[in-house]
Amino acid sequence: MKISIVCVGKIKEKFYREAVLEYTKRLSRYTKVEIIEVDDEKTVENASEALEEQIKKKEADKIIDKLRKDAYTITLEILGEKMDSLKFAGLVEQASVTGRGHIQFVIGGSLGLHSSVSALADKKISFSDMTFPHQLMRVILCEQIYRAYRICHNEPYHK
Repeated sequence: MKISIVCVGKIKEKFYREAVLEYTKRLSRYTKVEIIEVDDEKTVENASEALEEQIKKKEADKIIDKLRKDAYTITLEILGEKMDSLKFAGLVEQASVTGRGHIQFVIGGSLGLHSSVSALADKKISFSDMTFPHQLMRVILCEQIYRAYRICHNEPYHK
């Protein structure tokens, strides 16, 4: 099994990078994790809706270029399905047995995902109605993937 996290932008803060590194290290006993970053587009303050759509489209083109068509694709979207950690673990387990052998998660930029990326998803999920910085979302996603593997292997993990 392989997991890819395709995301917009680089993590600038050292503490976020270290957290992602820690979880990918922990995950290495279960699966191979690959982080694929695409460049984000400059977003100006008070951009028009049309400009924001153009920015999301440019980021989408870069994301789509990195997606594998044979992988199970899960996008993180505010309007995606909300689930608890047990259900998320079930999703990861189910996706890993679909015969594809590869799950790819997609995290958009600060404006979210363009509809062209969303349309490629096998599953759309949301971690919360709250808004998180996309760098922090990468940490949260890595932690939840690690938690999912612990759950699937019937191993203890704090609740």
